[in-house]
Amino acid sequence: MVAGGGPAGCAAALTLSRAGRTVLLADSATGPPKTGEALVPAASLLLHDLQVPDTVLTTGHLPCHGNHSAWGSATLRTVDFIRDPYGHGWHLDRSLFDRTLRIAARAAGADVAEHTAVRRPVRHRDGTWRLTLHAAPAGPCTVTCRWIVDATGRRAAIAVTAGARRHVEDRLTAHHLTLGALPDATDGHSLVESTPDGWWYTTLLPSRRRLVSYFTDPDLFTPADFRRRLLTTRYVAPTADAHGIGTPNHPRRAPAHTAHLDQVHGDGWIAAGDAVLAFDPVSSQGILTALYTGLGAGQAIDTHLRGIPGALDAYTAKITTARTAYQHAHRTVHAQETRWPDRPFWSRRQGTAAARTVGPAHAPGLHVYREADR
Repeated sequence: MVAGGGPAGCAAALTLSRAGRTVLLADSATGPPKTGEALVPAASLLLHDLQVPDTVLTTGHLPCHGNHSAWGSATLRTVDFIRDPYGHGWHLDRSLFDRTLRIAARAAGADVAEHTAVRRPVRHRDGTWRLTLHAAPAGPCTVTCRWIVDATGRRAAIAVTAGARRHVEDRLTAHHLTLGALPDATDGHSLVESTPDGWWYTTLLPSRRRLVSYFTDPDLFTPADFRRRLLTTRYVAPTADAHGIGTPNHPRRAPAHTAHLDQVHGDGWIAAGDAVLAFDPVSSQGILTALYTGLGAGQAIDTHLRGIPGALDAYTAKITTARTAYQHAHRTVHAQETRWPDRPFWSRRQGTAAARTVGPAHAPGLHVYREADR
């Protein structure tokens, strides 16, 4: 049973199905749709490993050719993907991307249950799980499985029920609006701008609408401040203005904090995606890590079931390596912003250790997948 139909769950289902396992992928489809998701160039490696057709990216998404960033100074710097060995990245229509991955999982042999939530997992002495699936309009039913992949996102619903604990490292929250469409817009870069109490992100969506997001801590912001703070930005406001800033409605809110589980796997369960590692969006690694951990979780279960020792411990080691690489890079990126050392947002993310890791200013972006496989 794979609980969660996002990139992590689909990667696990694809991997296990192609290994000959019987897989049920349950996608609850709850919560507001995600917007403005970016996929870094290195993700093409994982999609190739998952044997996902090239059409998963060539239809309905926009190429991302690099990042503009005013981070650490008022100067706008650019990192282009033209020299990246994996080509350009992508601005995703996230709903379409996830749906295409679920279609690929079904084509690989997985059973896919749409709009279906996994409830009340119970571990029995015979080594199986009994779970209740709630699907509309069919109603509840009970299934049995040997293993559960928890790909339920930051709440890690299965792992927490099984006794794992989530460690939340900060309270970062995203506040975002989607502005009007410009049919002829062709901007192929994302834009990041740091400010005294957080940072802004904007990008053109495949719909040619523009996403504007503000990342800060809950105690430093009220939704009514959104437009006022947006208008004080040097680069984001002029970029967004063409799409009609006007008097926007209150922004939507979403969690963006860093978190991890104290256990990566347990008795008959394993976690992947945001359930096992949730990263600050400044890393640009959310979907990449979801694919990577979903693939790794599927491989670990299959190898373990084939009686090869050490597979689950090897997966734990990969997660630990990825988290260590992320934490180092996260400190480095935030240490580059030295203009407001006394403001709470930045002082909470900086310290003596971080200050020693300052490097050349660049657009935020980490490559955890490459680090974890070294």
